[in-house]
Amino acid sequence: MPQSTHIQNPDVVLIGSGVMSSNLGALLKRLDPSLSIQVYEVTEELAQESSHGWNNAGTGHAGICELSYTPTHEADGTVKVGKAIEIFEHFDHSKQFWSYAIGSGMIDNPREFITPLPHISFVHGAKMVSYLKARYEGMAAHHFFREMEFSTDRETIKSWAPLLLDKRGDVPIAATKMDSGTDVNFGNISRKLLAWLGKQEGCGIATNHRVTDLNKTDLGWEVTVQNLATGETHHNNAKFVFVGAGGGSLKLLQKAGIPEAKGLGGFPIGGQWLVCDNPEIVAQHEAKVYGQPLDSAPTMAVPHLDTRYLDGKKTLLFGPFAAWTTKFLHKKGSYLDLPLSVKPDNLATLLKIGVSNLPLVRYLVQQGTQSMQDRMEVLHVFYPGAKAEDWKLIDAGIRVQAIKKTDGEAGIVHYGTEVITNEDKSISALLGASPGASVSVNIVMEVIKKCFGELLESPAGKARLKEMIPGWDEDLKKPENEARYREIDRRSCELLQLI
Repeated sequence: MPQSTHIQNPDVVLIGSGVMSSNLGALLKRLDPSLSIQVYEVTEELAQESSHGWNNAGTGHAGICELSYTPTHEADGTVKVGKAIEIFEHFDHSKQFWSYAIGSGMIDNPREFITPLPHISFVHGAKMVSYLKARYEGMAAHHFFREMEFSTDRETIKSWAPLLLDKRGDVPIAATKMDSGTDVNFGNISRKLLAWLGKQEGCGIATNHRVTDLNKTDLGWEVTVQNLATGETHHNNAKFVFVGAGGGSLKLLQKAGIPEAKGLGGFPIGGQWLVCDNPEIVAQHEAKVYGQPLDSAPTMAVPHLDTRYLDGKKTLLFGPFAAWTTKFLHKKGSYLDLPLSVKPDNLATLLKIGVSNLPLVRYLVQQGTQSMQDRMEVLHVFYPGAKAEDWKLIDAGIRVQAIKKTDGEAGIVHYGTEVITNEDKSISALLGASPGASVSVNIVMEVIKKCFGELLESPAGKARLKEMIPGWDEDLKKPENEARYREIDRRSCELLQLI
């Protein structure tokens, strides 16, 4: 149902109702209950774009199964696992806060947004088998991943994920598995947190409202908002603005005109999934299985075969298949978004990046024009026995990859999330991609530290945050802190019903 509650001249305006804005709003209100907060969302319902369950893979990204986070060190053949360890710790911060939200009564029914699900890495071919073994040895040495299992035995792998071995030929294979992975409905956790926020004194949520302009004032920002149902426009003033509008963030940053956004561009990438609802097939798969990069595909297109729990139903997704688009938002975007985002200050950067990434553009166009048979051939790499009649193609969300002048020739598709904050710390905006949603609490905590540092300076503020995220000020990666990590993790998992 559309919502329309308004707070005039709030302390904080949150643009967008996805997982970033919802976590930031809930954390700020808990840290300082006196803060007034207004949320504006362009769609009629909350969390309908990138955070919506069908618009992402739902992987609780913890570095467990994603091979992209663990590159090989070419000199000695070892695998670098530092990024995976970092992502694991950051996702743990999300689990800690969400478990606090459950334990404190802010939200309920954790199984509506997070489900325990094994995370599996699967590879084939002698070279990749050797790589996965080295990766396993590097990761299992750390206490975050000590429970990880590795196997090259076909019967063992079949017991983990039977579809992987269905009609598979005689080729070397290997897999790792951790049972402590998760499937997350980021849309549901967003809506739950915002439902709580909307009931708090001094907080308002207005859906079907588009922020059309941002203008700097002496006290903060004048926010121009259009009611899409009536067409009426009004102005609001806030001391701080957070732009968590997904693909819409770039346009608003350009409207704000802050120096930190000069030269910034965006490159949209559409997504599609193959979906299987055949109960006999779905019942055989209970895991998220990430594979090795395909030949010619960019990093973001590493395929995975995922069990999903959405809208109370178990289903199976395979993908992602990328697609060329000029829209910045899936539901409320326009095909003019990309051309209208080209400005004098980012034109040179976009042209330079575009020329050096022509293979990517060709790949996206090729992906978008594939036949069902083409897509099934990719699925057969994972699930050789798959039949086309059991699968259908659906559109997923759109990711807008931030392009900065510093990207140079490095390419435009890379992992990570950019948070841009202006000099007086009155506005922050989020740009980026995976593993953003999973590490959302860690990301917005950086916004709080930078822009609301005074809330963490007092003993009372530190104590409140410590209650919400017990490990926020501890380095749980260190071997000597293993017992403390397990203590915190056990409590989080109990409250989230993961054990």
